[in-house]
Amino acid sequence: MFRPENIVEKKSTLFSIVVTGVIAILALPIIIPHLLHGYHLVHIFLHIGGITLSVFISVLAGIAYFRLRTKRLLLSAIAFTTFIGAEVVLLVDATWPNIYDIGDMSFSEIGHLLTFVTLGLLALGVFRND
Repeated sequence: MFRPENIVEKKSTLFSIVVTGVIAILALPIIIPHLLHGYHLVHIFLHIGGITLSVFISVLAGIAYFRLRTKRLLLSAIAFTTFIGAEVVLLVDATWPNIYDIGDMSFSEIGHLLTFVTLGLLALGVFRND
């Protein structure tokens, strides 16, 4: 019998759902228009892989936080969610370069800044004494 709670318990099923969901969401606006662009498509798939893994780990960290309620897990969940944002920004920059800039900062710099924030939050979570 199928129960939604089983999706969370079986990580392989959850990972399959996350991969299918991310690719389905990004297929029409990003993957299909760049299908014949060679190595550019490889660069795009690198960022799609980063989004997929960060969504999967964010979901796992969120589930772990709601079960245990520790601040270390909360920081980890926030960090991986921030990494989703960083990968999305870097994917947009890889897909449509030089179109989106915020003032004097390019999207590439914003993506790298968010990646640095992710590392900082993970470091806070690791060195935190609960």
